[in-house]
Amino acid sequence: MGVALTDCSSLSKDFIKQPTSALPAISDTPSARYIGVELAQHPGQSGFRLLTKSSNALMSRIAIIDQARHSIDMQYYIFKNDATGRLVAQHVLAAADRGVRVRMLLDAMDLTNEDRMLGALDAHPSIQVRLFNPFRTRAPSTPSKIRQFIVEGRRLNRRMHNKSLVVDGTVAIIGGRNIGNDYFDASDETNFRDVDLIAIGPVVQQASHSFDAYWNCDAAYPVRAFREAHDTQDDLAKLRVALARDARSFARSDYAEAVSEAFPEGPTSDRRGDWFWGGAELVSDSPDKINMHGDMPTFRIGPKLKAMIAGAREEVLLISPYFVPGRDGSQFLVGIAERGIRVKVLTNSLASNDEPAAYSGYARYRTRLLEGGVALYELRPNQGVAQRITARGQSSGISLHAKAMVVDGEHVFIGSLNMDQRSKLLNTEMGLIVDSVPLASAVEQFFDMATLPENAFHVVLRQVPEGVGYPWQMRWLYSDKGVGLDADSEPGATRGRRVEVLVLQMLPLDSML
Repeated sequence: MGVALTDCSSLSKDFIKQPTSALPAISDTPSARYIGVELAQHPGQSGFRLLTKSSNALMSRIAIIDQARHSIDMQYYIFKNDATGRLVAQHVLAAADRGVRVRMLLDAMDLTNEDRMLGALDAHPSIQVRLFNPFRTRAPSTPSKIRQFIVEGRRLNRRMHNKSLVVDGTVAIIGGRNIGNDYFDASDETNFRDVDLIAIGPVVQQASHSFDAYWNCDAAYPVRAFREAHDTQDDLAKLRVALARDARSFARSDYAEAVSEAFPEGPTSDRRGDWFWGGAELVSDSPDKINMHGDMPTFRIGPKLKAMIAGAREEVLLISPYFVPGRDGSQFLVGIAERGIRVKVLTNSLASNDEPAAYSGYARYRTRLLEGGVALYELRPNQGVAQRITARGQSSGISLHAKAMVVDGEHVFIGSLNMDQRSKLLNTEMGLIVDSVPLASAVEQFFDMATLPENAFHVVLRQVPEGVGYPWQMRWLYSDKGVGLDADSEPGATRGRRVEVLVLQMLPLDSML
């Protein structure tokens, strides 16, 4: 695969990119020994813990980074230079100081605010940072991005959406969360509601193999390959001081106090509760997907999930923040429902959706899905269970960011893939498929809580009197302080945003959403 950056004036022509591989799993640390004992009792299976609470998701990442003795491999679409991003960076730097090898692979779509931090980290002898499918400069300005998109839009529109953290080859965290305040309930504005899995067992090695494929592919460029790279040991020293100062400030926040009280032990501690055990498979698109078209062998997740749904006997639960099934996907889900199988979908409402264009792609097929027997729920932005105390002690609204699926109360998918055309055709994605009734039950509980009338709008079609016009009217059912309510248009959304969605529905945007 080639990304056609060799003529880039910002890219050094003689940069060196050494291929590296995941280090062997270790077994001589307290955490590794505990994991080994657990695995011995469940031969051939992998163990999982579900992370639905965002603050726990942050502390779990920090805890396994702090336990690292050998290696840390991080792969993310977004790694923000904000309070939680800098906190994670500080713990990564501390691990590198202990001699832990750190490999950070980040999508290069938007690193303007993160460039100096990442460059300084890369100056550490134990840390390597690579950028996936970058622009022609390491951190381009907005005008520069626009110019490059005009010329190279086909390439730059394809992004690495994967999200994984693998430590010492023994434990991994995989799911929908990026690194940043809004993924960990630390934003004073909108926070994302998401799910991850902590994983131990054979599936961790699969995650390492997937990371290696991306790390060593032609589209991954070392940050030092760019001519404007000027990061020195002085930059690293300044970053070290700044991160330590920020960590002390963060530790005094209401958010940190609440998290420390709720998360006294590490994520792999035997005091954190039982593991969900089962057969598991890590599914990941090939990095070559960014150069392919159509249903190619590099498109690995979509066919797997379609087969899972097609094999359903009783029920399919789908959770996706951006739900753009397209014509074929809508017909497929309706066909499943017409077999007598319950099909339920949780996605964002217009009021909670941060991407109106994506909502328009869903709204275009909403009536057909409802007529075909698919149940639709839209998350409310101000749902009662979602009010959190943020890093500044304030409450905030929420937006759905989880990507999950449960089939027949046994088969589970959790990962980075949205149920939309962008994830299907353009971005690279990854996730875990797990066969586990207890894990499926836990995800079902998440779904059931999120779709309560005080937390979500239940979208339905109601028959209207003959001669009024359309035979059906769409309604949004919900409750407020125990009182049942309904609305005839998207609740909580402004008139301007509704008009915007109506206009967007008229445009042929499905393949881009």
